[in-house]
Amino acid sequence: MHLGFIGLGHLGKAIAGRLLDCGHTLTVWNRTPSKADGMKAELAPSPREVANKADIIFICMFDSQAVHSILSQEEGLLSGDISGKIIVDLSTNHFKEVPLFHGLCEKADCVYLEAPVLGSVVPASQGALTVLISGNEAGYKQVKPVLADIGKNLFYLQAPGLATKMKLINNLALGSFMATIAEALSLGEDIGIEKEEILEILSAGGGNSLVLNAKKNKLLTEDFSTHFSSALIYKDLHCLQDLAYEQKKTLFTGAVVKELYARTFEEGIAQEDFSAIYKIFKKG
Repeated sequence: MHLGFIGLGHLGKAIAGRLLDCGHTLTVWNRTPSKADGMKAELAPSPREVANKADIIFICMFDSQAVHSILSQEEGLLSGDISGKIIVDLSTNHFKEVPLFHGLCEKADCVYLEAPVLGSVVPASQGALTVLISGNEAGYKQVKPVLADIGKNLFYLQAPGLATKMKLINNLALGSFMATIAEALSLGEDIGIEKEEILEILSAGGGNSLVLNAKKNKLLTEDFSTHFSSALIYKDLHCLQDLAYEQKKTLFTGAVVKELYARTFEEGIAQEDFSAIYKIFKKG
């Protein structure tokens, strides 16, 4: 199938690469065109041109401001005839912005599906993401076979906004696990146990988790090249706090963990992988 793809950051490029590996062809656009170097895909001059070439268009952006720009800018997706087409938004948006995106696309007579993913670069390249989907059911059924190429687990939550909110809740667990593992590792080193042995013990005990298994090698080698940045999880936890505020719900661990990731900006490591939070505990 010929697909459109917009947003070739770390995650977006991995997902686009997986789609190519599955036999799809792509027309792509990225604000920095060089991000498409090495990809066997057609590079479009604008988002509008991507929509002209494909009936299903994936977008994977940093935040809601970027998504709004891609939809509504002068040469944006909605600037041409996009009637009957499907936009699959893999971005993690602010939940308050998502109804606007659904409305803009409905007005343009196209389908908008929010489809944030759980997982980062490695599972994306393996087709092992978890995808949460909300929006038009007929549209979901149409794109489901393509989503199955990138996602091992698909959860259709239907009501607009639910997929985005659930993604934020998932990242409460993700960020909290990572911060706890990093702090435990640092403390274990302080009492004189080798890093590798600490991680083996945590893997056999209370620290055993998808997070530890995914980040063990980064912690061992201290290679914090970015799969999912601290800047991104900080953004997501900020959105989560807004959700808790709207629900009039206390958010104890989420608030603390968000402030820990705020420290990565002060330390100049916010663009590194979020497992680099280990550096804060090690330094402290």
